[in-house]
Amino acid sequence: MEELKAVLLEATQEAGRIIQEYFQGTFKIESKEGINNLVTEVDKFSENRIIEVIKKSFPSHAIISEEVGELKKDSPYLWIIDPIDGTVNFAHGIPICCVSIAVKHNDDLLLGAVYNPMMNELFLAEKGKGATLNGKPISVSVKSNFEKACLVTGFPYRWPSSPENSTDHPIRVFERFVLQGLPVRRLGSAAIDLCWVACGRFDGFWEYNLSPWDIAAGYLIVQEAGGTITNFEGEPYSVYDKETLATNGLIHAEMLGLIRKRK
Repeated sequence: MEELKAVLLEATQEAGRIIQEYFQGTFKIESKEGINNLVTEVDKFSENRIIEVIKKSFPSHAIISEEVGELKKDSPYLWIIDPIDGTVNFAHGIPICCVSIAVKHNDDLLLGAVYNPMMNELFLAEKGKGATLNGKPISVSVKSNFEKACLVTGFPYRWPSSPENSTDHPIRVFERFVLQGLPVRRLGSAAIDLCWVACGRFDGFWEYNLSPWDIAAGYLIVQEAGGTITNFEGEPYSVYDKETLATNGLIHAEMLGLIRKRK
């Protein structure tokens, strides 16, 4: 485990160095599916460096990453990588973006790291050993009064097929939270959203249509910080789920109720 952790930290910090080097600089930007679903050449630089570091120590391990997809290997170990989570923020010079890397063994997430080099914040979790921010233990908030909760969400680039007036459409769900008078933020990085739930800055987070690389590291960090994470049915969460609800646990039922409300 210690060697895995050392390589994870090396890869995370190397990618962070690249992100910081190019931040607010000049680089090429392209669009993927959807006009604002961006990828920059820095995403690719970061991803290439992460994969180099991993392969140097663990050449047989499997890798899945946002830009290159799945590098298939017959291995019980899987590295789940987002070289820049919050690419739109990065491309616009907004310092809320990060590198996110998790290590999975068979069905178990073992390690997760999320690093925002512009804010110098490194979140790290190891299964069964808690979560830290810059080496100091973190935990979710203890707020149980839902009316005073501070929440965060995000919106997908690809919207669900349900009609806009459907009660489970993301805009209608968002509207229900706002009409409760709750402060709801939108940072633009799901990995950071999850980490900020884990350290108590937010009390809850929900989002649709995320991918494993958006979620995996932050998922473990929330769990190890004492939080609760499920799908929108309240069922145990998988990094392959498309519905994500993460909270301090104390307001989870209320958030589920608003998300699943039927008029």
